[in-house]
Amino acid sequence: MRRTLVVRAAALACLPAAAGCSTNRQSTLSPSGPGSQVAATSWWLLFGVAAFVCVVVILAAVLAVVVRRRAGRVRSGNGQRVVIIFGVVLPALVFAATFALSVVGIARTSAPSQAPAATIEVVGHTWWWEVRYLDADGGVRAVTANEIHVPVGAPVEIQLRSADVIHSFWVPELMPKTDLLPGRVNETWLTADHAGSYRGQCAEFCGLQHAHMAFEVVAEPAQDYQSWLADQEQDASTPTDDLARRGMQVFTTGSCATCHTIRGTSADGDVGPDLTHLGSRERIAAEMLPNDQGHLSGWIANSQTVKPGNLMPPQPLSPADLHAVVAYLEGLR
Repeated sequence: MRRTLVVRAAALACLPAAAGCSTNRQSTLSPSGPGSQVAATSWWLLFGVAAFVCVVVILAAVLAVVVRRRAGRVRSGNGQRVVIIFGVVLPALVFAATFALSVVGIARTSAPSQAPAATIEVVGHTWWWEVRYLDADGGVRAVTANEIHVPVGAPVEIQLRSADVIHSFWVPELMPKTDLLPGRVNETWLTADHAGSYRGQCAEFCGLQHAHMAFEVVAEPAQDYQSWLADQEQDASTPTDDLARRGMQVFTTGSCATCHTIRGTSADGDVGPDLTHLGSRERIAAEMLPNDQGHLSGWIANSQTVKPGNLMPPQPLSPADLHAVVAYLEGLR
């Protein structure tokens, strides 16, 4: 009976550590950049300390249960010495080492080792991300939403601000999280060591759809990045087929144009995401849905059925007009 209780206690004590070892697209333990590497190293060191303490405590509990101390077996004062060593000296050393580790980690992640290759401003909204690519003078070159392109192998400066409440910008595989505070600009940086896509997430509870406020960081070779950015700088192309032209007319003369911008048209709203090159994005609704005809149609018709509480109201479009608007938006690449 006692042995069973001890085994169960040991298993329960190790559950949090085992949970932290899982890997997925949002795991700090799968680092792909120097910022996340610091976090992963710190995690493993602290895990090692915690595992050691866990083992010591379990062994002590086992000894206390199994071994019966006989009267007079332990000298007077031995218990006090054990308390001082394991209750004062050892914790003080662990805390000092942990503090030193934290200071070193903060210093290493506070700034990149070389000048940033790009500067990107990210604005948090409820519940989506506005992404602005800045030039050397701070001017805006291009605007996207929920999808951040960066050159691989080079540091990128990220300027963070909030349009409403507190959010937190976190790409676990690339960097530690940094808060977005209303009325303040926070600066951070990230570097992707390998080309690929890295999922990010708001890490500060910000309301009803906080869990659905995600984004994607796309790291690509410098030449591909520059080519992509040059395309994003261009105004939207004028549609050539009749259906898309009709969709453009419906979009620019209806309620859509009061909330969204499509550069090169009369649509200049600033409430929702910039849609100038919506067709080039992989997903919509802050990474909730794939960017295809069916999901885009459902989102436009009534986004509240997908993401309740978001600021986009249902659009009273006829089936023909909805089909035309979707055809137009899909062509914005």
